[in-house]
Amino acid sequence: MYHCAKRVETVEEYYFSRKLKEVAAMRAQGIDVISLGIGSPDMPPSAATIETLCHTAQQPDVHGYQPYTGIPELRQAFADFYAQKYGVQLNPANEIQPLIGSKEGILHITLAFVNVGEQVLVPNPGYPTYTSLSRLLGADPVPYDLSADNDWQPDFDALEQMDLSRVKLMWTNYPHMPTGANATIELYKKLVDFGRRHNIIIVNDNPYSLILNEKPLSIMQIENAKEHCIELNSMSKSHNMPGWRIGMVASNSTFIQWILKVKSNIDSGMFRPLQLAAATALHNSETWHQAMNIDTYRQRRHIAEQILDTLGCRYDRRQVGMFLWGKVPDTVPDTEQLADQLLHQAHVFVTPGFIFGSNGARYIRLSLCCNEAMLTTALRRIQQLKIYND
Repeated sequence: MYHCAKRVETVEEYYFSRKLKEVAAMRAQGIDVISLGIGSPDMPPSAATIETLCHTAQQPDVHGYQPYTGIPELRQAFADFYAQKYGVQLNPANEIQPLIGSKEGILHITLAFVNVGEQVLVPNPGYPTYTSLSRLLGADPVPYDLSADNDWQPDFDALEQMDLSRVKLMWTNYPHMPTGANATIELYKKLVDFGRRHNIIIVNDNPYSLILNEKPLSIMQIENAKEHCIELNSMSKSHNMPGWRIGMVASNSTFIQWILKVKSNIDSGMFRPLQLAAATALHNSETWHQAMNIDTYRQRRHIAEQILDTLGCRYDRRQVGMFLWGKVPDTVPDTEQLADQLLHQAHVFVTPGFIFGSNGARYIRLSLCCNEAMLTTALRRIQQLKIYND
């Protein structure tokens, strides 16, 4: 008899991995399922990005192994991007590490900083991978509460009352997924100060800052943040490149070197044409950014709000990012049951909030990565259903 490693028993198959198989099976039966589940942009990268990839891939000398640190052109482009969007100066030589998507960075950072049995603070609600990867690697995830009453920000008084002696990392994610709560400079100052005083590394996951957000922020804007913090960023959301798997991590040179030690033993450098194309994308014009990350999502958001209105959900109109987070009425007994009812009766896939933690149990999340025609069809289907009585 064969047995999986004990670490595998600590986690479940990722919800979307399991649920998307169900959606695929329905589609194979000819059922037209509209997915408002995952945040995978349905629009293409800029034309210049694709042209760079196509042109450079035809060159005979670009197909070999690439540097573990990423090519200089990409590191410089990330530095330019941070200077332009956030006013943050990063040394491209030693304060930036390109990644095969920022999700990879969660693994590398945890391996680089957390010993087996040490603790990691994870937001509730929050991205499930912070918790599952911590468990897989033998760390102890400790949830900290976020609530609508506090604008989905950490309760620092409650954090100060905790035993923090074994905590090595604190995961934060602003603009917040799944709630859409935006960051503020005041919040980032509190996080940097909290990490400094308790010798806890703050890791801010920042892939949504350009989506429906007129004033993108980075925790690296705070004085001395680089000495105590790490920031992940991704091209998946803001540059319409989820399948390209390109992200980055920024911090001080020592932290970057420790992360590189791990990364260089796990994977190799990305395909050079991909990196060159990503460098092109990082210099997209403001016109492209406004059209893709602001105007298009604003139009979609209007329809998504009507879907939540139809379902009787309450939501904060200040949300940013590519999702819409709504609290279901008290008459709904279970959000997973509601999501399944929408899937099997209206053929619309939405995400129940319980997958993000216990504080998301009364919420559902809609993705805006679906064109207006499909969102309108989803709205019409849901309007035709009698889901529950008010």
